[in-house]
Amino acid sequence: MGYAELLKTVQSLPKEKQSEVFDFVAYLAARCGVATDSVHDEWTEAEFAEFSMRQAVRGMEKDPVRYTLGDLKEHW
Repeated sequence: MGYAELLKTVQSLPKEKQSEVFDFVAYLAARCGVATDSVHDEWTEAEFAEFSMRQAVRGMEKDPVRYTLGDLKEHW
């Protein structure tokens, strides 16, 4: 995979996945002792809250519903 193909592939990813790629590259650069010129901005409180919630419910849409009305302790 060439540089141009890599850039095209990364640009086709959703923004949150592009951010993961950036973080991974920064990790590899730090591990190899390579200095990077770019600075990744800190997340805002809202961005972090959204990311956190997405991670918390990741994969839940595939889980079958396992509860029935019989599982309720109180009925309103």
